Amino acid sequence: MPNTPEADLIVALTHLQSRIEKQLSGPLSVHGISLTEFLVMRQLQRAPHGRLRRIDLAQGAGLSASGITRLLGPMEKIGLVEKVAAERDARVSLMALSKAGARIYREAEATFAEAAATLLAPLGDRDRTALARIVGTLL
Repeated sequence: MPNTPEADLIVALTHLQSRIEKQLSGPLSVHGISLTEFLVMRQLQRAPHGRLRRIDLAQGAGLSASGITRLLGPMEKIGLVEKVAAERDARVSLMALSKAGARIYREAEATFAEAAATLLAPLGDRDRTALARIVGTLL
């Protein structure tokens, strides 16, 4: 099968994703969390009323239903997140940041912002704006 510019771009994007994960995971580990845990905590912090269903968390983190369950179990055990009952339907279980989780998230948020700025430092403002538009289009 011949190489195409599209295939080469996808391979390059895969390498970029790996680099992003490495450059963000290290600084976040100081807070005792992984990049994926940070992204889940970020979703919860930004969610209406600070609560989301597991399936919504899975979709936002790019995980399967079983993957989010495997991630949330240990997070709940160490007190980063907690189950809360849905006000309108007692059968629905929602996840929220615990008080400790909210504190750790706030601390990690600054670390994440610094690491993200460092990662994107080679780009000028116009390139960042263009990249944000392109990524938004693809997502």
